[in-house]
Amino acid sequence: MKLKFTKMHGLGNDFVVIDAINQKVSLNETQIRLMADRHFGIGCDQLLLVEAAQSVEADFRYRIFNADGGEVSQCGNGARCFARFVREKGLSDQKDIPVETGAGLLILHHEENGDITVNMAVPRHLPGEIPLCSEQEKPLYEVAIDGRHYQFGAVSLGNPHAVLQVEDIAKAPVETLGAQLECHPMFPQRANIGFMKVISEHHIELRVYERGAAETMACGSGACAAAVIGIERGLLNSPVKVDLPGGQLMISWQGRGQPLFMSGPATIIFDGIIEI
Repeated sequence: MKLKFTKMHGLGNDFVVIDAINQKVSLNETQIRLMADRHFGIGCDQLLLVEAAQSVEADFRYRIFNADGGEVSQCGNGARCFARFVREKGLSDQKDIPVETGAGLLILHHEENGDITVNMAVPRHLPGEIPLCSEQEKPLYEVAIDGRHYQFGAVSLGNPHAVLQVEDIAKAPVETLGAQLECHPMFPQRANIGFMKVISEHHIELRVYERGAAETMACGSGACAAAVIGIERGLLNSPVKVDLPGGQLMISWQGRGQPLFMSGPATIIFDGIIEI
């Protein structure tokens, strides 16, 4: 099977994007892992499929597969790349593009400066919605790992997130603690683990250990989660500038029950064909 693809990135969080409307696409987990492999495949954090919409409310269906082959419901950086892809490839000429995801309907908006703003919908806080094993919602949850206790905030942006506050972002235990928390029994569907340093009420630094992909250069939904948790705890005020290893995102959120908006760039690297 030969597939046309486009390699893209959102602040270094990189993707293989495939048009599954104009070509027949049928991929299993093994094939996705091969395509994501940086030595034997194309290399990416996630693979994105552009499919025909299944409802009248949307223009497209947006599907996301992590590098380990597992399908997930949400990816903010991927959503921005999705929006640029469908415009660049002539699949849409609209400024606002509604897309179906496993987490619900997203609205992707093209800004005049080339950035993409994504309406990430309303954050969900109840433990059962995240999902998180806790009898009741708390501002901070606690977990013990290897004899040490850690506190984190938790929220869902269509995928589960836990965010810990740190004093030194460079020394944050992303690879070790991130990996342990990602698959902790508290998270029945695993979780994305963010490490946040507050610079000011409108500015944070963030590193994220992504579920199924390890640490990435940027995580759009992780940036949203960090902003939400910081605002909820009174540490931050909207809008929030989020500095990630790959670049900067802007997050706007007016509080409980309100949709959250994420703005940032999306970049095309190259087009190609792979035989798999």
